[in-house]
Amino acid sequence: MNTTERLPNWLKKRAMLSPHRPAVEFEGKVLTFRDLDLQAEQMAAKLATQNLKRGDSCAVLIRNHKDSVIIIHALFYLGVKIVMLNTRLTAAELIWQLCDSEAKLLLSEQTFFEKINEIQSSMQELPIIEKEALASISGVEGVPILEEFDLSDTATIMYTSGTTGNPKGVIQTFGNHWWSAIGSVLNLGLTEQDSWYCAVPIFHISGLSIFMRNVIYGMKVVLVEKFNEAEANQMIIENGVTIISVVTAMLNRMLTNLGGKRYPDSFRCMLLGGGPAPKHMLLECKEKGIPVYQTYGMTETSSQIVTLSPEDSLQKIGSAGKALFPSQLRIEKDGMEAEPNQPGEIVVKGPNVTEGYLNRKEATGETIKNGWLYTGDIGYVDEEGFLFVMDRRSDLIISGGENVYPAEIEAVVGSHPSVFEVGVTGLSDEAWGQIAVAFVVGKPGHVLTEQEIIEHCLTRLASYKVPKRIIFYEELPRNASNKLLRRELRKRLED
Repeated sequence: MNTTERLPNWLKKRAMLSPHRPAVEFEGKVLTFRDLDLQAEQMAAKLATQNLKRGDSCAVLIRNHKDSVIIIHALFYLGVKIVMLNTRLTAAELIWQLCDSEAKLLLSEQTFFEKINEIQSSMQELPIIEKEALASISGVEGVPILEEFDLSDTATIMYTSGTTGNPKGVIQTFGNHWWSAIGSVLNLGLTEQDSWYCAVPIFHISGLSIFMRNVIYGMKVVLVEKFNEAEANQMIIENGVTIISVVTAMLNRMLTNLGGKRYPDSFRCMLLGGGPAPKHMLLECKEKGIPVYQTYGMTETSSQIVTLSPEDSLQKIGSAGKALFPSQLRIEKDGMEAEPNQPGEIVVKGPNVTEGYLNRKEATGETIKNGWLYTGDIGYVDEEGFLFVMDRRSDLIISGGENVYPAEIEAVVGSHPSVFEVGVTGLSDEAWGQIAVAFVVGKPGHVLTEQEIIEHCLTRLASYKVPKRIIFYEELPRNASNKLLRRELRKRLED
């Protein structure tokens, strides 16, 4: 008996079920699911001329664009594994990932011609093609299209940023993506009017997962190349967007731009990921009637694995929620399951969790044990089973023997009315081991002093948690997904 789980090709099936339903809107133009299917077939025929075979790996260096969505589905149609490359990496970083993934082809676009030239000079044996060149290529006639997806097959590979050493390629199967989508919809629900706004990068799991849900749910996605808070608010208020994925920095900018306006009742989900959000921001959203659903997830879990349910979004402010229906969660401390409200390492399990890291047997064994993924994140679960994420274990500051969580300090400093955003990291100190240092960006037109911020903290934090230094900055370092890069703050202290 064949126990392999297979599903019909997702886009093919969706194009058959609802061909005229809008699939992707980009720069005011809309593709239906039938359009998307036909253009993916045409692109697959063109890509077949590049000697790509089923089971090969193709690396893609592409920005948020409708063509990128077509390319992703075209590669799935050919049965080719996709290595999603971060467009903000240097050529040297990209070369390392191209070698590690053993990519047979690099597919990019003219936007990145400088990086492409550097890569080509170092990897002369690697075929490289820009999407613009494909326009003039006649496709292979009758190219076989993958009619079914084996859920155990690798769909995509994404490299984790990592805090030290080389990044690791996370293997994401079709099954991982499928169960991620199912877990999300069982929590958030689905309506015929749903329209998901995607301003997060599609080379990142936060963006790619939206396009997996796009074809599985039959839901329209409004795609933009870059995030703009005014445009995002306009799309919610005037253009029928009902769901948007954001991180704290994006939400902060949207709130500032929104001012005294309110979103329509049709807007039903501000999906907030990327780390703990400050409570003052969540309370402001509550006052404005904005339905914020804090989430917790990572590349290894193919997007969210813990999310607040709609009925709990106002009662459990600050919580990331409970594990989604197909998944499990526990907190471990010293090898034992922690008691309620006791901080420890967040450990998760489920069919959306990666099977491991590409070519990294040892790292896989260290991170995944008996199907449980040891995340390296610190949090606790309350008496009702709600997860509260505290921080990354690698970001933990130990000052005078006490554990200090940067996110907690950031929440307090960020609650000052003149602070726009803040990042906190640790600095080595002879007396205390480490001290906390806060990098602060003030609101335009507001004057701030170091003493003012320290006094603000002293009324809300234990003295050992109060940052010993305040550094004023114009802009905090963030990655392509707008997540704060604390390791870059540490580097700036060391320079």
